[in-house]
Amino acid sequence: MINRPRETEYRDELLADHSVHRRYRDGREEWRRREGGTHVRWHDNQGASGTDELLGGRVIKRQYSDGRVTYGRDIGYGRTLWDRGETMLVNKTSFGGRMGVLLGGLGLVSLAITATQLPPEMLTPEEEEELRQQQQAAAQNSSSGGGDMGGGDAGGGDSGDWDSGDGWNSDDDGGWSDDDFG
Repeated sequence: MINRPRETEYRDELLADHSVHRRYRDGREEWRRREGGTHVRWHDNQGASGTDELLGGRVIKRQYSDGRVTYGRDIGYGRTLWDRGETMLVNKTSFGGRMGVLLGGLGLVSLAITATQLPPEMLTPEEEEELRQQQQAAAQNSSSGGGDMGGGDAGGGDSGDWDSGDGWNSDDDGGWSDDDFG
C-alpha cells in the first residue's frame, strides 16, 4: 500500500462554446476544449498549456507546450492520480466524484492507493502506441455494444465506458457530460 496522496478537488463548468472552465480548490484554473475523441487542449491561469490524451489502461498523457510529458491514471470514483501517486485530483462535479467522497467517508470504499494504480513514470513511444490501440479497441467494442473493455472511468467506478455519463460523448461534436480525462 502507498501513502495517501495530497488531494486537490476541482469543479467543472460547461461554457456556452462547449469548452470547460475547471476551477481547482487551490486557486488554479484551466480552460479545456475537446479536440477529437481522445485529446483535450488546455491552458491555465499560470501561463501553462498543453494537451491531455486518454490512452488505454486508464492512463492519461499530459504533454505541456514546452515538451514536458507526465502521466496520470484514472482510478475511478472521480479520482485521478498524478506525480507517481503524490497528487490525486478529485472531481467534485461528477456523480462518481461525489460518490467516492461519500463512500470513502463512510469507510465503504478503500481510498488508499496501491502500486498497481500508480501512473507510469514514463512510457516509450511504442508503449504509448500500444495503449492508444487498446483505447481505440475498447472504444470500438463499447460503441458496438461490447460492454466493459477497461477503457477508463472518470466518473463512476466500474463501467469502463468514457462515453456514457462520465466523460465526453463520442460523437466528436464537442459534447460534454462532466469529466474529461481527470
